[in-house]
Amino acid sequence: MGMGRPREFDAEMALDQAMEVFWRHGYEGATIAQLTEAMGINPPSLYACFGNKEGLLKAALDRYTKLRNIWMEEVVAAPTARAVAERMLMGIADKQTDPANPPGCLLVQGGIACGSGSENVPFELATRRAQNEDQLRDRFIRAKAEGDLKPTSDPAALARYVSAVSVGMGVMASSGADREALRQVASVAVQAVEAQSTDKT
Repeated sequence: MGMGRPREFDAEMALDQAMEVFWRHGYEGATIAQLTEAMGINPPSLYACFGNKEGLLKAALDRYTKLRNIWMEEVVAAPTARAVAERMLMGIADKQTDPANPPGCLLVQGGIACGSGSENVPFELATRRAQNEDQLRDRFIRAKAEGDLKPTSDPAALARYVSAVSVGMGVMASSGADREALRQVASVAVQAVEAQSTDKT
């Protein structure tokens, strides 16, 4: 005979719910009450599982990063540097204006308005964004080696540029920009990458 119901909950589903709260409200704006209600647990369980609110954010970011990395693998599998940029930025335009998701990007939204006591949060988010930039840089290095990008191109700078555009698109989406506006930005950025390519067809 058990003394009580064992703690059983779907950890991935709970993290998905926490992720959405952080995404909509940012780290500072997300309250413990909102997080526990969304996750279907009580505050003691949250602290027992994740230590504190920042620990929960990191766990949610691990979940988000895992899902995003699956998508990034599809992005960098595109056959050319131009196609990589187009797949990534047009995909962002669609994903970040999808009514099924909070607007913008968790890696941008999560760190908005962080105050004292949460100085590590923007650094944590920046580290996750840098992982995407590293994936782009490696892909553009390969594109240059394969002759897809011009010999004068700078893969690291190109990756930083596409990454910066993606962050800017996230800010625009969180501020209410529609899909068409984001697609216009993406199109201009894709043309900039194309200008560094050897094949303009």
